[in-house]
Amino acid sequence: MMVVTGAPGHLGNNLVRLLLEKGEKVRAMVLAGEDLTSLKGLDVEVVEGDVREPKSLDKAFRGADIVFHLASVISLLPGRSELLEQVNVNGARNVAEACLRSGVRRLVYTSSIHALVEPPHGTGIDESAGCDPLRVSMEYSKTKAKGTLEVLDVIGKGLDGVIAYPSGVIGPNDFKPSEVGHMILDFIRGRLPATIDGGYNFVDVRDVAYGHMLAAEKGRMGEGYILAGEWISVTEVLQEVGAVVGRTVPKWKVSPTTASVVAKALTSLSRMTGKKPLVSTDMIEALLSNSLVSSTKALTELGFVPRPIRQSIRDTVVWFQEQGVV
Repeated sequence: MMVVTGAPGHLGNNLVRLLLEKGEKVRAMVLAGEDLTSLKGLDVEVVEGDVREPKSLDKAFRGADIVFHLASVISLLPGRSELLEQVNVNGARNVAEACLRSGVRRLVYTSSIHALVEPPHGTGIDESAGCDPLRVSMEYSKTKAKGTLEVLDVIGKGLDGVIAYPSGVIGPNDFKPSEVGHMILDFIRGRLPATIDGGYNFVDVRDVAYGHMLAAEKGRMGEGYILAGEWISVTEVLQEVGAVVGRTVPKWKVSPTTASVVAKALTSLSRMTGKKPLVSTDMIEALLSNSLVSSTKALTELGFVPRPIRQSIRDTVVWFQEQGVV
């Protein structure tokens, strides 16, 4: 039995689909009342659970061979510090301890590339960078770094677990949609008056899902594996999207400094409206961060080989079209 927390999410539902294709029996852990559109028609056992409630985890993990812990809060809205801490930090600890209690053979924990300490630009990032909440800047990054350390602590007490560090995820079956999915849809709908002079390392969500399976099968206990793709600029992402839908990329390119000022204003405005800002401070910080990351370890030890990111972008747009979203 394979258990996937956060199963309805972007990565979660892609992992569930891949596990089912491999003939695995899957239990999807979901929040009470959560939208399950992304799991519709899939042959999975659905069980309600909350990483903040250990008893619900004992029930969800009963009889499980492998647990993939994907559930987390990815918040680009301000004022959600407490929820981030409860889910990404305390929740990660609860999941790891529940796996240990339940006799789960292996835990694969989804951290984030942002949890790793970022070296200066021009210096490559690999798993040796380590996690230090005091040396990462974004609030989300701090909680993922803390959560990773909590999981590693339980691993040190006997839990067989491995860590996955995905970079920016993009790809089909993006039902909610994700941050990158929002950007793509905003561009298609003519809501992006400009592009940002920056870029990031993006990886196909289907490849990250496969990387989790490889980590479960081949990963070494207590080790972490970066699951990254390739660096691509925001302009190039939009060019690929535009090639599919017939839309031209905005000529106006915003500098990093200007984008940061605009992002701060929009993020402040979101405090009053409660709506997700078109561009947030965390988003800009991520785009301007050092994303010179390496998946060499995952390639060597797991056999992780992601597909070209431009194909992933096009596949994402086609999926949105097929869903009637655009």
